[in-house]
Amino acid sequence: VQMVESGGGLVQAGVSLRLPCAASGRPWTNYAMAWFRQGPGKEREFVAGINWNGGRTAYTDSVKDRFTISRDNAKNTVDLQMNSLKPEDTAVYYCAARDSRGNPWTIMMTTPEYEFWGQGTQVTVSS
Repeated sequence: VQMVESGGGLVQAGVSLRLPCAASGRPWTNYAMAWFRQGPGKEREFVAGINWNGGRTAYTDSVKDRFTISRDNAKNTVDLQMNSLKPEDTAVYYCAARDSRGNPWTIMMTTPEYEFWGQGTQVTVSS
């Protein structure tokens, strides 16, 4: 089982960045996916989540209307499109997955709920 994020980098405030996450090692169709981030000196926090079929999404308030999470079950990928980036978005971004067959319509927002994690990709936004 492997999840690999990419797409991070150093960007200026106001630009857009897309973070892809590729999952492999098992069928991911029944898995809810999410993006978390951990800024310097901060705890890991929920950013966005998407249920098994993409029919439901959730976002933390600070990224609503700027970030969009999407998934492609045929490719086993989950992407985070980030627009209008701000310096406070600077963090290591992690994709995560959880088996959601017992609760397919609820987006979980805490780290213990997720079983599988990528290694993270650094996003740095300069002002």
